[in-house]
Amino acid sequence: MVLSPMATGNGAYIVHKTLESKIDEYRVVPYNPYRTLFPPSLLFHRFGSKTRLVHTTPDYGIFHKRRNIPLILTFHNYVLDPFMQKYSNLLQNIHYRTDLKLLTQLAVSNAQAITAVSHFTADLAKRDLRLNHPITVIHNGVDHNLFRPLKSVKYHPTKTIKVLFCGNLTRRKGAQWLIPIVEKLDKNISIAYTAGLRTHDSLPRHPQLECLGAIPHHSMPSVYQSADILLFPTVREGFGLAVAEAMACGLPVVATNCSSLPELIDDGKGGFLCPLGDIESFAEKICFLAENYQQRRDMGAYNREKVEKMFTIEHMVSQYVELFERTLARY
Repeated sequence: MVLSPMATGNGAYIVHKTLESKIDEYRVVPYNPYRTLFPPSLLFHRFGSKTRLVHTTPDYGIFHKRRNIPLILTFHNYVLDPFMQKYSNLLQNIHYRTDLKLLTQLAVSNAQAITAVSHFTADLAKRDLRLNHPITVIHNGVDHNLFRPLKSVKYHPTKTIKVLFCGNLTRRKGAQWLIPIVEKLDKNISIAYTAGLRTHDSLPRHPQLECLGAIPHHSMPSVYQSADILLFPTVREGFGLAVAEAMACGLPVVATNCSSLPELIDDGKGGFLCPLGDIESFAEKICFLAENYQQRRDMGAYNREKVEKMFTIEHMVSQYVELFERTLARY
């Protein structure tokens, strides 16, 4: 049995639940993220006698380490990134650079294997933590049978173009730029945004903004299918699960040229990569795609094909299963 203690309400939890659905001997143990305010409470998770391996995240992974049970850690992002200091508040910065960094270092030093969901995240973690041992990159996978384009889409030249923003309304996700971007868009373009998995926040009202509220993950395919373009103005991303899901649904993506996103989006082929926080560039690329139906179709088809080749659940699961078996064989 592989046991996976995971905080709920984020993309990493979704990925581990996907592993649970595809691997017979894999079980996620969910816990409220507020428990990390007092991390020792995580020590009280009960591990059954059949637990042979623990798979979790590095931040609080040390509290899930048990004697004679190998520990595998996956970096889904790297919150200790020094670049993020300007996008974090004072308490977050103190937390990230003191106790959380120490806990991460302890977990890493006690792990039998470490993975990351992108080459960018792996390189960043190795550099900042000064790691000598390797980090295996296993990209996240998408259920491309569930996340797929609509079979037929009729072209309506006068319809409103719907741009979609997915994620928590945080500065890391670039939510602070949504209103400045929408104010530069043509009147026939609107931005629909979700409230994220952890919050019920909303942005100030604007005639071209629509709040969709909190959408459960199983309902997201229809949300992507109802959109024309994905907007992803993030500051930092460990992988970009929403991007991969949108690509699987045949959407072109306008995103920040940063972190892991160039590993997913081929600039000019599957969408456009814009400089960080460049409002003009984001608005320009969205308007260009809004005016070019065939370009949207071609980029969406390119993205769908790339997901089928590189970012399927089957590919991800097979790599994790191989890692689990290899770790158990040598432990």
